[in-house]
Formats: sequence, C-alpha cells, structure tokens
Amino acid sequence: MTIAAEKKIAAIREILGRVYPDPKSELIYETPFQLLIATILAAQSTDKQVNILTKELFRVCPDAPAMSRMDLDSITSLVRTINYFNNKAKNILAVSRKLVEEYQGEVPASREALESLPGVGRKTANVVLSNAFRQPVMPVDTHVHRVSNRIGLVKTSKPEETEAGLTAIIPEEWVIDFHHYLLLHGRYTCKAKKPECGKCQLRDICDWPDKN
Repeated sequence: MTIAAEKKIAAIREILGRVYPDPKSELIYETPFQLLIATILAAQSTDKQVNILTKELFRVCPDAPAMSRMDLDSITSLVRTINYFNNKAKNILAVSRKLVEEYQGEVPASREALESLPGVGRKTANVVLSNAFRQPVMPVDTHVHRVSNRIGLVKTSKPEETEAGLTAIIPEEWVIDFHHYLLLHGRYTCKAKKPECGKCQLRDICDWPDKN
C-alpha cells in the first residue's frame, strides 16, 4: 500500500467515523437467520422496503424451522411486495429447509457452507459473515464499488476485484466498519446519478474527475 493510500484510508476512517459513529447494517434483524433472509430479499430492492416486509414475515416465521414448515404459496404471499418475489420465495424456503436438514436450523459461519445455500452468492455470504459473525470480510455492492473507485481507493471494473483491492489495503481490524462507511456514504451522499459533491465530507481527498 502506498503512503497516499494509507493516508486516504486513515482520513476516510476519521471523517466518516464522525458521520457514522455506530456503523451497521440498516436491515432490521435479530438473528443470523433473519439477516440471511433479509439479505436475500434485499437484492435489487432497498433496505427500507425489506424492513417493512420482514416485520410481518419474521413475526410469522422467526427462524429456519418455522420457515421450513411453510408452503411456498404462503411465503410468496408474505414477500409479494418485493422485486423478484417468486424466485426469492423459492430460495427462502429452500434455504430454510437445507438449514434444518443439514445445520440443525442454524446459519453456518463459513463462506463455503453459506455459498452452498440456494440463492446465496459471495456478496450475501459476506454480509452474513461480516454482520452476524464479525468476520473481517468486505461485502461489495453497487455503493461500495462506486465509492471506492470514485474516491480512488481502487481502480476496478468488477465487484470481486474491488473486494480484493479493498481487503488488501484496509487494515483487518477496520474492514467491518469500513464496509458500512463506504456503503452509507454511497447511499446518502455519493449517489450514482446525482452525487451530492457540494456537501461531501470526502471531497478534498476524492479523485473523481467529474465531481461537481
């Protein structure tokens, strides 16, 4: 890591640490299972939409055994307001049944096991590992990918490249919080179509040539 990158990372941690003193997921959940289901639902949807839906879903099915006993039509009706609800309902039921059959109803804390679950890819696995099990991994969504490249932490074209690039330069003990810093900054300030550069706290250290 270059001195410039090291200073930039320290500045981001200091500045966004003040903005987000308690950085965490905006999904509402109580258990690793609920986080896993909420993350599956959050694909191509907002956390706000998911939180509205899961309030009732988790009241009816708070854990894997309860969800596994549901029929597909019942789950579909509970998630119908979300994008791609049919596929998500199928995956939620399949995930719940596999957890009951192979993991005693508990969510495993390994990447390999998580990615073996239906509908669970690397990003979803990373979200669960980071938030539920406090493992120093870097989930990369569109916000993290965009902000990291605009600021100049990485120069990548694919999320997996961004993940590798960030974990190579960010100190391991900072990785979990850093994920939230980048995600929240992208969600509320460094937006995709209309970035609010005028109020951006990172403007002075941002390399993006199109900042306004």
